[in-house]
Amino acid sequence: MKNYILLFVSVLTLSFNSCTTMKDTAKTDDLYNTTWELEYISGPRIAFEGLYPDKKPYIKFDKEKSEVYGNAGCNGYSAPFTLKGNSLTFGEQGPATLMFCEGGGEQTFLQIIKKIDSYSINKDGKLNLNMKDIPMMRFKKVTK
Repeated sequence: MKNYILLFVSVLTLSFNSCTTMKDTAKTDDLYNTTWELEYISGPRIAFEGLYPDKKPYIKFDKEKSEVYGNAGCNGYSAPFTLKGNSLTFGEQGPATLMFCEGGGEQTFLQIIKKIDSYSINKDGKLNLNMKDIPMMRFKKVTK
């Protein structure tokens, strides 16, 4: 009888672990094949619309290349990223266009993204890029 109880508990534990793993994979898959548009950035005392008067930054994650690319508000943006569980870091930015940008939003974006150490996707499907578990940037899904 003890063997049956032990077997039952083992099977139950494995099934819970597999469900958790499937949730994590689904959450990670939500990161890819999506264009994420910035809707909030922490830090600056300038209104969000003042930082990005013409174009809001957006990013896309390329799983195969482990690279993120998009626009930092004015110029193109690309950088390698490292993802392990919820831990997320960005490497040095690659070559970018050199357009003149107003508002200072691009520099704010580039400074903050270097400090990111994790991510989360909330119940509303918004991507939070965090520094020490504090959301520094929030993105929404858009079609581009």
